[in-house]
Amino acid sequence: MQGVRRYSPLTDGGGVTLELTTTTNSPLAIDMTESTEMRIRRLISENPVVIFTRSGCCMCHVMKRLLLSAVSVHPTVIQLEEEEIAALPDGAGAGDAAEDGGKMPAMYIGGTRVGGLESLVALHLSGRLVPKLVEVGAITEMVL
Repeated sequence: MQGVRRYSPLTDGGGVTLELTTTTNSPLAIDMTESTEMRIRRLISENPVVIFTRSGCCMCHVMKRLLLSAVSVHPTVIQLEEEEIAALPDGAGAGDAAEDGGKMPAMYIGGTRVGGLESLVALHLSGRLVPKLVEVGAITEMVL
């Protein structure tokens, strides 16, 4: 796991990367005794909106843009190494067939797997995305 990436508004297209090392006392620090599966589950439970991605994933970029521009949510984005992808828990919304068998990118809201880009767009278009984000505290109210 290369680290947690928190992205600021996309004015310059960049973001801020939080490096996770064993020398920090941060609650986000990587415990080297913690398995990949446990670390992923912990990150899912500790962050209201999490996107797991792989290097160069264009669908992840679109997901981040949608969340930022449509509902002003800054997701936690975690880039996984190829061997870590299998550690992602399966769950609801895992069936976006065009997205690597439903595995990547993988978005979780409030600890529940939403799925990939197609599932996120479907939630947004159906009007169910904002209430879900309000429920988990990612946003406080719907702004029209």
